[in-house]
Amino acid sequence: MSTKPKDQTDIAAGLFFMALGGFFGWQALQMEIGTSLRMGPGYFPMVLSGLLFILGAVILFKAFGRPDDEPIGRFAWRGILFILPAPIFFGLTVRDLGFVPALFITTLIASQASVRMRPLPALILAIIVTIMSTLIFSYGLGLPFRRFGPWLPV
Repeated sequence: MSTKPKDQTDIAAGLFFMALGGFFGWQALQMEIGTSLRMGPGYFPMVLSGLLFILGAVILFKAFGRPDDEPIGRFAWRGILFILPAPIFFGLTVRDLGFVPALFITTLIASQASVRMRPLPALILAIIVTIMSTLIFSYGLGLPFRRFGPWLPV
């Protein structure tokens, strides 16, 4: 097996994941970690950052074994412009708009990240996600949140 790097995308992704995992692991050290039986607030972030670091190391290791070089493609701006604002919108509106409408609109926003998503399938997706999430989180788990907020006259 050659030690010369072959896949630039895997090298970039592996290093990025390792850096991200290392950064969040370092940040988690500021909190009490605890043990597996008595978990502190930093336990879960530390475990996740460790898994992210290991995933990055595996991806980086695989980059040296690939025979073909795959160039880094175009940057997915459409995905970033719709996926990132969706949970921000949800977080800002869930208290005043309510869980059901905030989730419905959030799903519509996130569905526009795909060029292939058309309005009718996006609407169907938003309805299904909203119904299933309401059934699971509100009725099934009994989480105490408002289904419809004070902004709506329901």
